[in-house]
Amino acid sequence: MERSLHTLFIVLVLATFYPEAYSQPQQPSMPMSQIAESYVKLVLAVGEHDENYVDAYYGPEEWRTEAKNNRKSLADIRQEAEGLLANLEQIGMISRFDEMGYLRHQYLTKQLASLKSRVEMLEGKRFSFDAESEALYDAVAPVYNESQLKEALAELDKVLPKEEAGSTLQQRYEAFRSAFIIPKDKLDPVFKAAIDECRSRTKKQIALPENESFTVEYVTGKPWSAYNWYKGNSHSLIQVNTDLPISIDRAIDLAAHEGYPGHHVYNALLEENFLKKQGWVEFSVYPLFSPQSLIAEGSANYGIDVAFSREERIAFERDVLFPLAGLDRSQTEQYYRVFGLTEKLAYADNEAARKYSDGEISREDAVKWMMEYRLMTRERAEQRVRFIETYRSYVINYNLGKDLVRNFIESRGGAATNQQKRWEEFGKLLSSPRLPSGLK
Repeated sequence: MERSLHTLFIVLVLATFYPEAYSQPQQPSMPMSQIAESYVKLVLAVGEHDENYVDAYYGPEEWRTEAKNNRKSLADIRQEAEGLLANLEQIGMISRFDEMGYLRHQYLTKQLASLKSRVEMLEGKRFSFDAESEALYDAVAPVYNESQLKEALAELDKVLPKEEAGSTLQQRYEAFRSAFIIPKDKLDPVFKAAIDECRSRTKKQIALPENESFTVEYVTGKPWSAYNWYKGNSHSLIQVNTDLPISIDRAIDLAAHEGYPGHHVYNALLEENFLKKQGWVEFSVYPLFSPQSLIAEGSANYGIDVAFSREERIAFERDVLFPLAGLDRSQTEQYYRVFGLTEKLAYADNEAARKYSDGEISREDAVKWMMEYRLMTRERAEQRVRFIETYRSYVINYNLGKDLVRNFIESRGGAATNQQKRWEEFGKLLSSPRLPSGLK
């Protein structure tokens, strides 16, 4: 009895001095739909301070006009984001979600937290590479040391043709690769044939909006090799950068990554399923520096493997693309043997970006790193470093994103040996608001 009275006394004291610990969760002042609208307007507001932030917007035009005419300060944007996050936390405490409702709540929470971090960066706060990637993209890439990268280079050394004595591995790789460059006058027909095949394969597996389409443009002077600008209403503008020579493998890569079943399909499905059918306005905008980008880039890269098995890709390129480009198709197998090994070097991009962004190496050292561990020419390495300078930790979205998406799909039965299940799970992912931490 004494113990019960003692316990009751402690509870009464705590309730008196710390009432928040014993009170019911406060009712949120805003419903989810209003938070979603405010989120979209905040993304547009950040875009007034950061020209790269708003990758796509196809919501009410008056919201964009309002963002331009009533330009919010970064401090005001940050404070509004904090208020929306507090409301989302309250909603999470009192609500019982179905799976899609839970994913929506998590989506808005992660996207808003990322927005707040981006604003802090624009205000001058410095993040380490890993802290930045976690804050913006909800993920941290593993560290690859030089010994791991050198193992991959040693494998390449064994299969690359031996050129003149004393030439470097990078020079030998570039000499080999130069035989598989698409002539500029044949780039468009090769790229269009790749797009048609990727689209045909995707449409057999995923129901696309009837009006979906995209336009292809060839541009120069960009820090990227290609870009999908989603315009809304299931239409994309895909730009291909022709500053540097484009090798034959890039035709399928770009067609699948930027188009089918990559960015174009992902954006069209999100718009169709959530903005149009459910009225979730948060899917009328795409902030580039956000967790959504890891899903977008990861699924676009993994989508290449979903669309083509290794054997199917080699056969299509040998029988269709190599002849269109005027290349020797008898070399297809050897080319893809080398190409497969170079994929093991993908994480070298992260290491260059991490070291350069954290001030451990100079710009010139970053260029040399890309030349040594990515086997790039100086010109191509400098272009990649320009990308890093512009987008910083965004580079993790390509390789880590692909691995996370692959693991997620395969853990649900979508292994390479079961292509139908792979397509099924891939389509589900593209049609969901799932984010990186939801893939683990």
